[in-house]
This record gives sequence, structure tokens and C-alpha cells, in this order.
Amino acid sequence: MGWYGFDDDGPGYVPAWKRVATARRQAEKEAKRSGRQAEPVVIEGREIVTTFWGKAWCRNLETYSDFSNRLPRGRTYARNGSVADLHVTEGRIDAVVAGSRVYDVAIAIEPLSPKAWKAIKQDCATSIGSLLDLLAGRLADDVMRRLTQPADGMFPTPRQIGLSCSCPDGARLCKHLAAVLYGIGHRLDTQPELLFLLRGVDQQQLVSAATKESVSQAVRGKAVSELADADLGDIFGIELGTAEVQPATATKRRPTAVAGAVKRKATKKKTAKKKSAGKKPVNKKAARSDVTLDKDLLKKIVAKAAAVKKTAAKKPAVKKGAKKATKKGAKKAAKKATKKQTAAKASAARSKRAKR
Repeated sequence: MGWYGFDDDGPGYVPAWKRVATARRQAEKEAKRSGRQAEPVVIEGREIVTTFWGKAWCRNLETYSDFSNRLPRGRTYARNGSVADLHVTEGRIDAVVAGSRVYDVAIAIEPLSPKAWKAIKQDCATSIGSLLDLLAGRLADDVMRRLTQPADGMFPTPRQIGLSCSCPDGARLCKHLAAVLYGIGHRLDTQPELLFLLRGVDQQQLVSAATKESVSQAVRGKAVSELADADLGDIFGIELGTAEVQPATATKRRPTAVAGAVKRKATKKKTAKKKSAGKKPVNKKAARSDVTLDKDLLKKIVAKAAAVKKTAAKKPAVKKGAKKATKKGAKKAAKKATKKQTAAKASAARSKRAKR
């Protein structure tokens, strides 16, 4: 990278816009070699961030005493478009920043600890009001507030951040690095999911935890006001029942989970009245056609039935064989006894004749 602090025609000041244009051309070439497009940080107006989570990121940076001296210059660089390229991958930020010349910046961020991630998932799972937003790929405000808590949120501490810049500044955080960190705050305004990528965790695990908790509460019969009017079958992608219903008209709404619970309660009351009137009790398992067997349980039942049938088929064959063997033995014994009796009679007859 060549120096360009002076104009080609002679010594003189190079305006910021010219330095930025040069840096962007170089950033585009480098990005193209990597098979992607450059991603410059473009800030309109004086405000670097507008959302509360973007502001929380910047406030978090400003609380670090190691960073405080260079942050003001970094804000200026971020505002004037000096961050010509900012590319985020898992646990890493690579950037190109315009200064006296074009500088390459690299920032490494440690993954979030499993313990901290587990606590965040548990807290967000109890926030059922945000479930629909999570399923739609949006991060609700209450979830973002939990993610951006200063003490136990997802923001890294200075010890969890590795900093590198090709500039000659010997400080741990130069103005180019500070500009990139502010650029991340601006990027989080519109792409809050980048926070998950930076900390090496999967956003879908957050959705799964919240979904699991919601289903668990629904099974336990705990009504949730935010989901009372929602079609849970469509939300969770499962079939809640197979009971046959009359075709609904265009003005009727599909039954909700709460409506289904009310219907089941009414059915139970009706069954209890029939029992008290002396009528034959209704088999609840047979009556509730919306109850479906678990696949594994169904396999076990089928296997057990097959085993019983096989055993029952073998028993008559064994008995028949044993009976046949018993009859054959009895006949043999009787025949032997008859022979003995005949021999004895013949012997007696011979003895009688000899006496005569």
C-alpha cells in the first residue's frame, strides 16, 4: 500500500473524501479477490446508531477505560465514511480503514461461554410474548434488552477482544480500530443477528428454547394471553388433533388452543352427566379422536401383539404333540402287557399238560 498523504502535483492536504474514495477502491479490489463485495459503513447524519441495542453497544465500549482516549477520533472516522469495508464472520471482524494511507484492521472476539449462553436461553424462553417475533426471524425488544445487559449480556469485555491494525500507532486501540468498533454498532442497528455470529452462538437455539417452553406451558394448560388468538398448529408446524369437524364458513375462524380446551372440558362434563344417569360409561380413550399414539409406543404395542400371537400359535402344537406321544406310549405299554399275559397263559397251559 502506497502513501498518499500528499497530492501528486505537490505537497498539500488531501481531503477526507478523497482518502475515503481511494480506500474504497482498494477495499473493492481486495473483497473481489475474496469472492465478495466490499461492505462500507455509510452513516447518514450525525447519529452513528439509532436503536437502543446499537446505543448499548457504543455505551459498552465507552465504559472501557482502555478505549476511552481513542474513541472520539474513532467516532469522527466512522462518521466521515473512513471505514471502507467491514466484513463480519464468526468471532472475527476484518476491515479496511482510510487514514494517512489505507490500513487493514482485524478484531477477534472470544466465543460466549456455555454458562452465559445457557442463562440467556433460559431467560429468553420465559419471555413468551416474543415467541412469534422469534419464529418470524425477528428479535423482540425484550429479548434484545436481555442480550445487551451490561453485566451478563452478549457484549464482549476488553479481555475478550483481540485488536490488530497495520498503522504505526503503538496504542492498543488506535482511531482506526475505534472507527471499526463504532461501525459494528451502526451495523447492529439493522442486523442485530450479527451479535450471535460475533459471539459464536446459534440464534436458532434461542428460538428452540422459547418454542419448547411455550409448548410445555400449553401442555400443562397454562394459558398465554399473547398466544390465545394464534393458530398454534400453524406456528409450531404440528397437528394438534385429528377430530372431524364440520366445514367452516368463510366468516368462521379456525379453532384455537383455548377453544379446544373449552371443548374438551364440556365433553368431560357431558360424560359425567351420562354416568350419573345410569348410562353405560363412555370410553374416553375411544371418544377422544384427537389423541394420537406416539410412534414408538405404537411400535411396542404391535411388537407385543405379534409376540403374543406367536406364543398362542405355538401352544396348541406343543399340546397336540405331547398328547400324541402320550397315546403312543400307552398303546405300547398295553401291547406289552397283553404279550406278557398271553405268555403267562401259555406257560400255565403247558404246565397243566405236563402234569397230566
